Amino acid sequence: MSNNQAKSGKRRTISEKTKFSILKTSVIVGIISLLVSLSFYAVSLTKQYIRVADGTAKQTRMSIIHTTDVVGYSKQVMDIYHSLTEDQKMLVGTQAYRDFFADVDMGKGSTYYSLTDMLGDIGRYHDIYDVYMAMYDSESSRIIYLVDADEVPEDRLLPGDWEPVNHKGMMRFLGTDGDEVLTDFEFTEKYGLLCSVAVPIEDTEGNICSFVLVDISIKEIITGMAEFSIRLILVVVAVTVMLAWIQTARIKVKLVEPIKQIEKASRNYVKSRHEGNTNRELFSALDIHTGDEIEDLSKTMIQMEKELDEYEENLTKITAEKERIGTELALATKIQASMLPNTFPPFPDRHEMDIFAIMDPAREVGGDFYDYFFIDDDHLCILIADVAGKGIPAALFMMISKIIMQSCAMLGRSAGEILEKTNEALCSNNKLGMFVTSWLGILEVSTGKMTCANAGHEYPAIMRAGGKFELFKDKHGFVIGGMDDSKYQEYELVISPGDKIFLYTDGVPEATNAENEMYGTKRMVEALNIEPEVTPFKILQNVRADVDKFVGGAEQFDDLTMLCVEYRGK
Repeated sequence: MSNNQAKSGKRRTISEKTKFSILKTSVIVGIISLLVSLSFYAVSLTKQYIRVADGTAKQTRMSIIHTTDVVGYSKQVMDIYHSLTEDQKMLVGTQAYRDFFADVDMGKGSTYYSLTDMLGDIGRYHDIYDVYMAMYDSESSRIIYLVDADEVPEDRLLPGDWEPVNHKGMMRFLGTDGDEVLTDFEFTEKYGLLCSVAVPIEDTEGNICSFVLVDISIKEIITGMAEFSIRLILVVVAVTVMLAWIQTARIKVKLVEPIKQIEKASRNYVKSRHEGNTNRELFSALDIHTGDEIEDLSKTMIQMEKELDEYEENLTKITAEKERIGTELALATKIQASMLPNTFPPFPDRHEMDIFAIMDPAREVGGDFYDYFFIDDDHLCILIADVAGKGIPAALFMMISKIIMQSCAMLGRSAGEILEKTNEALCSNNKLGMFVTSWLGILEVSTGKMTCANAGHEYPAIMRAGGKFELFKDKHGFVIGGMDDSKYQEYELVISPGDKIFLYTDGVPEATNAENEMYGTKRMVEALNIEPEVTPFKILQNVRADVDKFVGGAEQFDDLTMLCVEYRGK
């Protein structure tokens, strides 16, 4: 079975997709509603438990303060605890440790007995997980139990027994100002996840001597949430099924059936075209009045049906015109290529220099150009230029600029004068505002002296014999064709045998990869220095290979032109 057949077998109708989409949306909305409801429920239930626990703790404090000597009892236990050494405290849980607290009266009728009995009654009455009395040791982050009313006597913690606690929660309890509800959530291996609510008991001087603590088991909250979740899920499922059924029926009438009509008309239209049937008024027979985009679609299809025949009549003419344009563009490409020197070596009878150059347009024709020619037997003119823009307009402007520059050079003008005269000629009737950047140099072959000028072009890269290529940051003049009366400052280079000059347009450093990252001049110089001692042909080959590797499969957006000349001397 082919891939197309396999895909065809998995297709679903719009009706099925609609049902599935509505059901999926309803389920997602239901789940979100469930999570939001559970969150509010959990917060509300926890707050309710905390309010009950806080009220119970405050009621317990009031009762024991008025009926027992809880302050004296608390101080007695804590005094014994503080009198022990750390080694003695580490005996907690043993009989030896509990012997230290033998002076605490735990018999019938004692304060301990009364407190235990009272806390037990309160816990059972309010159905509380645990209610007890304790004090904190801030230095060791421990809770010291004073009274534990556990219903199982064997599980009770006796006066002086201690356990480590969360330091942050403990300090919040000890630092209370008496107006806030003191709560602390903590997970312990022994008791699980608990929420402790505390109220302090103070002596006559306002010092905290103990706390009444009420523990809330988070397990009970989770159990309540589970029961609530079951009821909510049942409601959500019922509402989801009902909404999905209603929406599916409505969408079928308003959406699916009209689309089926359009799909059937489209299929029959294609079939009639294949059979050569000229009676194709299939969309015109549609009777869709939904008052929405589907009705607009049916009207558009009717209009398309009428215009398609007219389009077919024009298609032959358009195709012929496109072929004519393609032929002319191919001819323009050949003409432009013939305008640039492309025979290498360019001067077989002259061994003082070696030159190689390439120009790859981004489109069929481009705006970059280069040139090199002898003005006389001892002076070689070398130039490279980049016209703003691409395509045929740039190519025409390129040819005009090249001819003007070459004509001015052959009249014996200096490098700066050539650029000035070219700028003057191009600005005289430049209604489209096009311009060109250019670097031009005139090499005196016998001495190696080179007079250069730069009209807003890229910096050249120069390699001295035995060294490496480096960018030469020369002074730039304004672009050619941009402003009347522009002046171009000349400078002189002294070229020694073995030196090389590399010229390029901005298509090289601005070549962009798929991540929209530019190639840059730094990578270009590194590519030049892969083998700086090789011929100009090999140098350009290395740079182009490095650019292609960087760009990968990304589209070339700008013309890419490079020229390298090596001066060999006599």
